[in-house]
Amino acid sequence: MPNSTIQTFPSFPIIVHSHLGWDWVWQRPQQFLSRFSLLGHPVLFVEGPTPVEDLEKAAVELREVTEFPNITVLRMQMPSLRWSDGAWVDKERRRLVQEVLAGPLGLRFREPVQWFYDPMAATPFAGHMKERAIVFDCMDQLSQFRGAPQELIRRERELLAAADVVFAGGPKIGREKIRYNANTHSYGCGVDVSHFSRARRKTTPLPADIAHLPGPVFGFFGVVDERMDYDLVAALADAQPQGSVVILGPTTKIDPATLPQRPNLHWLGGRDYQQLPDYVRGFDVCLMPFAINAATEFINPTKALEYMATGRPIVSTAIEDVVEQFSDVVTIAPSPEEFLAACDRAAQSPDAGAIERGLEVAERNSWEAIVAAMTGHIEQVLAAGVADSVSGVA
Repeated sequence: MPNSTIQTFPSFPIIVHSHLGWDWVWQRPQQFLSRFSLLGHPVLFVEGPTPVEDLEKAAVELREVTEFPNITVLRMQMPSLRWSDGAWVDKERRRLVQEVLAGPLGLRFREPVQWFYDPMAATPFAGHMKERAIVFDCMDQLSQFRGAPQELIRRERELLAAADVVFAGGPKIGREKIRYNANTHSYGCGVDVSHFSRARRKTTPLPADIAHLPGPVFGFFGVVDERMDYDLVAALADAQPQGSVVILGPTTKIDPATLPQRPNLHWLGGRDYQQLPDYVRGFDVCLMPFAINAATEFINPTKALEYMATGRPIVSTAIEDVVEQFSDVVTIAPSPEEFLAACDRAAQSPDAGAIERGLEVAERNSWEAIVAAMTGHIEQVLAAGVADSVSGVA
């Protein structure tokens, strides 16, 4: 464990390179970086560039995050006509960020820690921002997601070689990444227990769009993408004709028109993070109906702990990290038939012991505790850099 008493670098600035936008689903990047900002660290959250039709030259937009004054979001747009020219896009990405930091904002980001979620940002930024350290928070095996460019594998290896410390989003991905970077540490996601515990309060209002649905209600929240088993979701709706299946979350990388339709299957779209406990109050069973495919091989779902904090029974397909970490809390269903049967049992006779164990697990895994541990690893790297500088080691 890192030495938590190190206080040498209380407010190092952080430049984040993320493939996920700040305003996308509130998950690991926002949870971590919002807490770093509250601890006094200036954060520049650089979103990956997007191609735009009829744009003549690369453009940048800056905005502050109202709730977190230490966070500035930088959004880039690139002309679609130049999008296939990877070298040009890399050069423009770096130019736009460096030009922004050449102004007054740059005074807050001298000698930053560069924090990567996006391996595609490694080539334009790693080693080019006068950084004191490079952090790779590897939350997903992005190379196995639908539409991932082949170049991403090479750049991830480049990033793993350059990183001073790697944080892995779960035990399985941690075992894979430590082969390429010995300073790899597995930190799954945390949970805001006080936020999600609102689902356990009878005074929490039910949203109007689920308030009158017939029960039992089987619910999911999260991104709706290639990781979900849609046949399984449809089968659950068919197996529970008197109940309701509720899916909350934005769709990405799939055609919404292909989603299965049933009278009791409700695709409600994305909802704000602040609303999620209100919806879960109306759930009888929380679902993790993930497909077993390349995109889910390394996932460690954030929602597992969030579901636990709501005090609801949880049923999941056999995702490896879930099985390894939470099989005494989550009912694991290796087959569709077992999933349907487990959902029915959970609705009819919730396992009070598993729910209680889940509440205890959630209490031990706060985001704040993980940020404190990560900070210790980063400060060790920074202290080692100062020691090398003093001793004359290049």
